Amino acid sequence: METQNPIVNKQKTKTVVKSPSLWKQTYRRLKKNKLAIVSLFFLCFMFLLSFIGPHFSPYILDRTNVADMNQPPSSAHWLGTDNYGRDVLTRLMMAGQISLTIGIAAMFLSVLIGSLLGAISGFYRGIVDMVIMRIADILMSIPGLPLLLILAAILSEWKVPTEYRLYIIMIMLSFVGWPGLARLVRGQILSLKEQPFMQATEVLGLSDRRKILHHLIPNTVPLLLVVATLNVAGSILSESALSFLGLGVVPPTPSWGNMMDAANNFMDFRKRPWLWIPPGTAIFLTVVSINLLGDGLRDALDPKMRR
Repeated sequence: METQNPIVNKQKTKTVVKSPSLWKQTYRRLKKNKLAIVSLFFLCFMFLLSFIGPHFSPYILDRTNVADMNQPPSSAHWLGTDNYGRDVLTRLMMAGQISLTIGIAAMFLSVLIGSLLGAISGFYRGIVDMVIMRIADILMSIPGLPLLLILAAILSEWKVPTEYRLYIIMIMLSFVGWPGLARLVRGQILSLKEQPFMQATEVLGLSDRRKILHHLIPNTVPLLLVVATLNVAGSILSESALSFLGLGVVPPTPSWGNMMDAANNFMDFRKRPWLWIPPGTAIFLTVVSINLLGDGLRDALDPKMRR
């Protein structure tokens, strides 16, 4: 009986290198942008100062003290006191809490409305697309700030209670902010509908609701993330402008905008700069940081810049 020598096939082991996920690539690229990272740390500091700082303040927010009126910065009051003897630093922290909350809430509402309407418009096309886009065009043709001023003036005329004005301002800002986002999402949806994974959803017989909510909108998250970041800055500026003009958050509830109202008084503007410089600086640095972070996210998520 003949014996055959076994033939040994040597196979080369291939190491499979997994490509990093989208979010890991984004994080690596974002780390290289020093301005974006500094802005991120500053925003974290502002959030901690606004939401945690007031708990460590020895002063009560709305308690007035005639003996301490218009005191300059000192060891007792780091940023001085206002016209009613209230600690400016405590009010600055609480104002940041109000302004940031309004900005973030308005952003979430505008992203929710804009992404849903933009996805529906791009998915169904036809009469649905025409109606939604014409409404968006009409709203985009009206300057945002004058429209907000008119709506805020109506609220003041109706004497809407202060506790409700915050929520109404959030809705107003989201009402102005969703049309531009809806157009961007619509463009993304039109492109995504031609991708192979959408053809697979047709073969599987998935419902339109599942296609939009589970497949199309999640693929627009990078775009939504960048636009949402920039929308927060716009909402903070709009709220500050309305409050500065007396049409937004009403005192004694503090916001960065109505704290800046001290600059309307010539004596306060010349003699007491500690009343308006801190809130003005907070608005400036926060908005610039948000814009720099948004630019960094846009560059990090840009497919043309990935290696």
